[in-house]
Amino acid sequence: MFQGKTECFSTQSTMASEPPTSLKLNKLLLVSKLSRYDFERCRHVDLSESELETVLRKRGADYDSLIKNHKLHKEFEQNVKKAFEDAGIEARVVNRFDYTMDKINWADMICAVGGDGTFLLAAGRVTDNQKPVIGFNSDPRRSEGYLSLHKKYSSNIEEAVRKLKQGEFKWRFRNRIRILLCGENVHEDPIELHEQELLGSNQRFFSGAPESRLDSSEQDGPTETNVQQRRLPVLALNEVFIGENLSARVSYYEMRINDGPKTKIKSSGLCVTTGTGSTSWNLSINRLTQQSVSEVLRLLQDKRPDLLPALSHDTSLVHDLAEEFNSSLVFSAEDSRMGYTIRDLISAGVWPQPKGVEPRGFASRIEVKSRCLDAGLVVDGGLSFRFNDGTVAILEIHECDALRTVELNEP
Repeated sequence: MFQGKTECFSTQSTMASEPPTSLKLNKLLLVSKLSRYDFERCRHVDLSESELETVLRKRGADYDSLIKNHKLHKEFEQNVKKAFEDAGIEARVVNRFDYTMDKINWADMICAVGGDGTFLLAAGRVTDNQKPVIGFNSDPRRSEGYLSLHKKYSSNIEEAVRKLKQGEFKWRFRNRIRILLCGENVHEDPIELHEQELLGSNQRFFSGAPESRLDSSEQDGPTETNVQQRRLPVLALNEVFIGENLSARVSYYEMRINDGPKTKIKSSGLCVTTGTGSTSWNLSINRLTQQSVSEVLRLLQDKRPDLLPALSHDTSLVHDLAEEFNSSLVFSAEDSRMGYTIRDLISAGVWPQPKGVEPRGFASRIEVKSRCLDAGLVVDGGLSFRFNDGTVAILEIHECDALRTVELNEP
């Protein structure tokens, strides 16, 4: 069994003991959302504005809406920057392409301005539990922004800044998944999935200078057994997904949960989530619909009509059962466990080998060995690392890797 390293990115205390009023906030780095208009502009850099408008309208896109929402976001972004500057804090704005480690190290705090996608991007490159990351939802009408400050602060930015300055908040730590890769080619640059859409399917992540954006210092050379190991320089705040890149192809891998036996599995992939991510993809994969609950009750009613008279037609009961089950899938962001889901587990014939693995559960350590042809290990839906036959991934949660963020005090 491979043994992953346990040292932390930060040698400082895991959960800082200093009071919130000791927050140092002189320099703030604002990470800007890539709006849909920005996305289209990047894809069509050679087109004039009128030509771009023609292309988008021909495609059926609402060009006027794209422009309107883009301007609203940029105006909101400037309002956030001004609110911090008015409070005596130096603020700089960067987009996803200019979000480098040098700029992260410059700042006392990182602030994502956008939605949850922007927050995940901003948080993924802060690899210790010391630098705070917060977020403002730039469009609460159209997105929930679960990871950002409460949406009421989107219309009262100054109040949020005041509370931060005066220490009127509590630290909150969201645990993240650390990933150790073992095998050949583990030092290859990952594919940045969002940039792949812009730059083409063969574009590797941050081509030319990956070290400028991701700290590559956490890489290890060959071990005594000539197996390379690399602790990935990003942490998963939401989830890690492992599976074939072609979704229609069956994913084949070996999996060990905690100190249990190795199990050979065929499925549609493996999703490993944190408590933060338990409200996201994990919930979508596992949630029960009211239709499913109703059909199960109908089957029970057919088997035991004396115990379940007409329950499948009780819409209130069906709704309550579905809601209660789905709520049980969510767990705390501070939970030290990982939740795992084996998607569409093939459980016919000899699979899995040996029998007995639960398709869903919790673990403190997960080891996965790939038997795939063309697979990826995807972190928070953004970075895809090559994960082909023979490569091993070890997933763990360490408190020292937790993301430091804030919860503003409420009356």
